Amino acid sequence: MVSPYEKCPVFENEKYLLRYVDAADAPDLLLVYSDEKAWPIFNSDNCTGDFHCTLPEHVKDMIKFWQLEYDRKHFVRWSIIDKNISRAIGTIELFNRRADDYFNNCGLLRLDVRSDYECRKDILGILSLILPSVCELFDCEMIATKVPHIASERKQAVEELHFKASDEKLIGGHDRKIYTEYYVLQD
Repeated sequence: MVSPYEKCPVFENEKYLLRYVDAADAPDLLLVYSDEKAWPIFNSDNCTGDFHCTLPEHVKDMIKFWQLEYDRKHFVRWSIIDKNISRAIGTIELFNRRADDYFNNCGLLRLDVRSDYECRKDILGILSLILPSVCELFDCEMIATKVPHIASERKQAVEELHFKASDEKLIGGHDRKIYTEYYVLQD
């Protein structure tokens, strides 16, 4: 399989399209990253900033940063397009995490969606598109995603997809901070 950093794969079903994030997505993604109900569920663990953006230029800068990190082969960030409305309703990030903790050689998955898409059915529809390819694409042994305790619909969806709650701690590479609330799917 071709590296996702050489050619970013596209995933699609009848409702959703996952494709490489584009600067043209900024107006739609502003609605995601300024959503006060969605923001507490976003996973910014071990990131250099948070993802709560209220100004268009902040979202544009965030997209530029994601594209730069893609060029550096650090992670892939897809826009999630709802095909029924032809708009980006969130993003999904993936990379193979290399670390000295339990989450080494792990496909770390970050899912950010507008609060009106933070429901079991939509999360299942989005994740079921990409999950079958993650371990092969990113040459990893397992997949992990954060599910904050307030995200009951997300928890139902990931459990239905056979993720299991983990007691293991993710240790940040920047400041050695400890992060919890991860669910793991073994290959």
